[in-house]
Amino acid sequence: MRPERFQGWLIDTVKNTPGVSRVQSFAEAGETDLPFGITLTRGDREERWQITHQLGEGEKHEHAEKGVEDTPFSAPAPKPDDTADAWLTAAIGAAECPEIARVERWATRPQGSSQTGLTVFHHNSSRNFVRPL
Repeated sequence: MRPERFQGWLIDTVKNTPGVSRVQSFAEAGETDLPFGITLTRGDREERWQITHQLGEGEKHEHAEKGVEDTPFSAPAPKPDDTADAWLTAAIGAAECPEIARVERWATRPQGSSQTGLTVFHHNSSRNFVRPL
C-alpha cells in the first residue's frame, strides 16, 4: 500500500477506534515538511506518526499500484493504557485489512531497537514504516 493510500486507510481506521477524539493527515494539521503522516489525539495525548514507504519487489513508482489480498494481520483491539506503538499496532490489527500481512514493532524485534515505530508488511511485498515524531 503506497503512502498516500495507506495514510487514508490509517486515518479511517484510527478515527473509528474507541478513545480517539481527533485524527488528521499531516497536511490537514499544518505539517508542511513531511508529505505523509497522521496526527491523532487519544485521551489527553497528541501523537504524530510519519509514514514512509518501500516499494514491493519489482514494483516501480511509474507503475500502477497492485494490492494483493490474503490472510490479514489480526490483533486484539487496543487498550487505552497501551504504549503508543502497541496501541497503533493493535488498531491496525483490529481492522484486519486483507492487504496487510503483519506488523512488526521495532521495540520488540529480536535484535532490539532503540527506536520506537512500526513496519507494516503488505502481501505484495511492499512496506510502510511508521515512526513517531
